Amino acid sequence: MVPESEPGKSTATEDHVFYPPPELRTDAHVPDLETYKTMYKKSVEKPEEFWSELAKEFYWKSSPTGKFLDYNFDVTKGKIYVKFMEGAITNICYNIIDRNITEKNLGDKIAYFWEGNDPNDCLRISYKDLLKHVCKCANVLKKLGVKKGDRVAVYLPMIPELLYTMLACARIGAVHSIVFAGFSAESLCDRILDSQCAYLITADGFFRGEKMVNLKQIADEALEKCRDKENFAVKACIVVKHLGTRLKKMNNCNQLQISWNSDTDLWWHDLMANAAEVCEPEWLSVEDPLFILYTSGSTGKPKGVLHTVGGYLLYTAATFKYVFNYQPDDIYWCTADIGWITGHSYITYGPLANGATSVMFEGIPVYPQVDRFWEIIEKYKVTTFYTAPTAIRMLMKYGEEPVKKHNLKSLKILGSVGEPINPEAWMWYYRFIGNSRCPIVDTFWQTETGGHVMTPLPAAFPLKPGSATLPFFGVVPALLNEHGEELLGEAEGYLVFSQPWPSLMRTIYGNHERFESTYFRKFPGFYVTGDGCRRDKDGYYWITGRIDDMLNVSGHLLSTAEVESALTEHLAVAEAAVVSRPHPVKGECLYCFVTLRDGHDLTDALTTELRAHVREKIGPIASPDFIQSAPGLPKTRSGKIMRRVLRQIARNERDLGDISTLADPSIVEVLFSQRCQAAA
Repeated sequence: MVPESEPGKSTATEDHVFYPPPELRTDAHVPDLETYKTMYKKSVEKPEEFWSELAKEFYWKSSPTGKFLDYNFDVTKGKIYVKFMEGAITNICYNIIDRNITEKNLGDKIAYFWEGNDPNDCLRISYKDLLKHVCKCANVLKKLGVKKGDRVAVYLPMIPELLYTMLACARIGAVHSIVFAGFSAESLCDRILDSQCAYLITADGFFRGEKMVNLKQIADEALEKCRDKENFAVKACIVVKHLGTRLKKMNNCNQLQISWNSDTDLWWHDLMANAAEVCEPEWLSVEDPLFILYTSGSTGKPKGVLHTVGGYLLYTAATFKYVFNYQPDDIYWCTADIGWITGHSYITYGPLANGATSVMFEGIPVYPQVDRFWEIIEKYKVTTFYTAPTAIRMLMKYGEEPVKKHNLKSLKILGSVGEPINPEAWMWYYRFIGNSRCPIVDTFWQTETGGHVMTPLPAAFPLKPGSATLPFFGVVPALLNEHGEELLGEAEGYLVFSQPWPSLMRTIYGNHERFESTYFRKFPGFYVTGDGCRRDKDGYYWITGRIDDMLNVSGHLLSTAEVESALTEHLAVAEAAVVSRPHPVKGECLYCFVTLRDGHDLTDALTTELRAHVREKIGPIASPDFIQSAPGLPKTRSGKIMRRVLRQIARNERDLGDISTLADPSIVEVLFSQRCQAAA
């Protein structure tokens, strides 16, 4: 590998290599590449021995009775399944809270510094505090009739009650289904119905920057849609008085008006007031469900990814420990929302499993000032900072002056998550946030994987800007061509994995057939990620993006089918096709082609209406940046839309290659001539 790049460089290539600072190796869990290679070899060749050793760090009420690892990845040989430590009994909430207090004496240690949208709004939550609130919430849920296996929908902003609720569900064996508070009523309704959640926990509202969101109103709309669609009603809707409390502090009590259904609606504070502070955990099989989390599907219908108790505990604990080189005095901050898998694994379960102190942030990076992130790092002396390339690119445009106002010397490790980070953003992050001394762990993983699967280990790996480097322990990647043939050496192809790790998803809730067809049918014997990947001459892996019809907007996956379905529901739209277009901040944005019905023109008013319609159906994150009128779409003679051509039109790339299979090649030039020049 070549020496580290010149200090003044602001861009990087595959040949630029950055080495960890020697001092990081002093107390590193994995201090060098040789140690990694030895541990990795053991993890893939002797997984039972490897994971059994890590499992000793946790409490198992009973040991495994079946195979430690049992699985089938080959659909031609029968049903797909994955089982770890089959027969063992445990409780994840007990392991990550109670044991930190009783066995590790961490009761008074801060579990979370909660930082509100307003910089003056903050809390310190110790492990004892956390246990008390979780137990009270668990008792409330039990009193309402929630029992093991029941699904509980959670639609909350980034407030402590979100933590209390998900951990209370885990404590009593209920299955939490958390829905990102930026999703629409339609999206919430779909998720409630799909998993038949009998209970909903939400809040009156919250501030996102200066914008006030009436969350209860959206939740009410969702519950009404549930009744209209399937005549299904939740038994109880618990409402956290979050915004109302803050408006009172601001002497502005009358801004938030919420409706109330006395048959189902209950105030959180009323229920919690007299709830007992002790709740015995429900002892569960390691393969019992822990949570359902929905991710976009290529058919347009979101998939309810199901994770189970034991394997998820083991893997999130291990990845947090090794990837962030966690040490007991670290202050860790992941800026994600718990509504996404990153927040599940690396705000809640992974950090708590290690007895860590975390920052939990309700606000946005640029409110009330563009230096909010750097202010929080300085305030809490954050040592490990884990954020998304989207946030980095957004903050880059304000330059380094806001950064220089703050002391960031506490930082030791930086992290990137959600999408491949472009080299320019990597370099800015490394130079100005990490002061050219903090390794960047660029983590690749998915909702389905439960935890990091390709990632650097900060003290051990030389880094290449933009590369996810090498696989984590127990993960065996391969690159395949379209025919399922494995590609060796330097190559580019489909990224697949040949054997499971503990936290791999177990199924799609209520639809195991879809689970098998989505992830295992294309290449029998492999888990198919849906991502393309390149392996360089040093064996490092570079994620090249989605191969199927998926979009990665601000690090969050959306399916083209989901957006197209929303557009075609509008009476003016006969047909729609959605592709990605590069965006300087989001990474990718939505470029939509719409064929309108007779009598309709794509006026500014209709464009605004279509954007609003997509926001209503899916949420603000899916709002199209570009909408172009398309008198026709480039289709093959069999009627298949040639998305490759649409992507090239959206990006104004004229080298189209072979378009001889198009039924009407002339439509391509028409679309080029009418392409949108500027975003909304």
